[in-house]
Parts: sequence; structure tokens; C-alpha cells
Amino acid sequence: MDISEADLHCAKFHHTGFFNVNFSHVTLYKTEFYDVDLRTVAGLESASHVAHSYIDLDTIYQSKGQIPESFLRGCGVPEDFIKLIPSLTAQPFEFYKCFISHSSLDLDFCKRLHADLQNEGVRVWFFPEDARTGRGVWDEIDRSIKIYDKLMVVCSENSLNSGPVLREIERALQREDREHKHILFPIKIDDYLFEEWDHPRKADVLDKVVGDFTRWKDHDSYQKALDRLLRDLKAGEE
Repeated sequence: MDISEADLHCAKFHHTGFFNVNFSHVTLYKTEFYDVDLRTVAGLESASHVAHSYIDLDTIYQSKGQIPESFLRGCGVPEDFIKLIPSLTAQPFEFYKCFISHSSLDLDFCKRLHADLQNEGVRVWFFPEDARTGRGVWDEIDRSIKIYDKLMVVCSENSLNSGPVLREIERALQREDREHKHILFPIKIDDYLFEEWDHPRKADVLDKVVGDFTRWKDHDSYQKALDRLLRDLKAGEE
């Protein structure tokens, strides 16, 4: 069926069977997609979104997550949720190889590091350790998949006194014991890890090469630390 360029203003697709339907350049405005499989719908990425539409979880599951990201954004699906869809639909969680565990008090540094790692081709993600939204989603992910191949921990005074970050460190070290591969990559932005942190797992963390970003606000020092971290991450894959 070819409905390309159609105006689907307030159209309702509830339990609709889409079989080789062409949505190229359709116009969407508060359009509803409830419990439908969009995998065979062509042209979704070219749809024009005048305003957010409505797409439910059943549609995402029915479609096995195989919906263009541009279409989901146009429908108003939050970016963080879009990034989680592959895991929630039981596909391999392949978008992120590295997870940054940190305290939200160190958010400025984490945003910079996240952006630079992405620019270098590292599939990386971070999420504020004390965030409240999406907590049920995280519980589901934790039961069903391995969220990361590598855990990068920002070892600051803030994070090393954070229960969620400490639990991530423990889980990463346990995985290393089980899987016999390098998973935990600690980096420091202050000297708390070496000078003041008192924890049963301190020796295990210090047994790693700790990336030194204590002078991260200085461009040359930051770049040198970043280059070394990228080298260590690559070596961890060998």
C-alpha cells in the first residue's frame, strides 16, 4: 500500500497490520501508533513531524526495536530511552562498549570525556548515578543483559562515597574473576583514591593502571591523559 505524502493528522493506527506500506514523506501530527509492527513500513525516516505523535511500548516491542531513530525522535521519544531500546527488545546491546560510572557532582568532566571518547569512535554511555527517572528500566536491564564490556569509573571523592558507584565497581571486579578479562578502568580527577579512600576493594582497584585526569582543565594535560586512556582501552580488547 502506498500512502506516501499523505497527511496523517491525528490518524489512529491501533492493532493495525502493516504489510509493505510506504510512509515516505507522510505528515504526522499527534498520530497514534498502538500495538503495531513497523518493521515492514518503508520511508519512516522521511516522515515530517509537525508535532509529537504517540507510540507505545507494545509498538516498540512488536517492531523488535527496528524503527529508525529519526522517526522515534520525531514522535517525541526521549533520547535516553531510544538508546536503551536494543536491550529492551532482546537484541544484542551493541551501541555501548563502555559505561562511565560517576557521581553527578562530576558531571562537567564526564560530559567532556564522554564527548571526546565518542569522537574517537568509542561506543560509550554515562548516566547520573543518582538519577531517579527510569529506575524500573534499569532494573529490567540489570536482570537481562550485560550493560557494558568495560566499566570506566571516575574515582573522585564524590563517586567513591556513592553507593551506586561502589556497587558497579564490585560487580565489575566479580565479572573480571568470572570472565578472565579486563573490565574495570579507573580514572582519577583528584587524589582521594590514593590518599584517603578506605575500602576493602581498594587494593584491587589500585592493581589497575589508573588514568590521571587530575589536571583535566588544562588542555595539554587532559589530551595526554585521554590519549593514554584510549590506548589502554584498545589494549583491553586484545
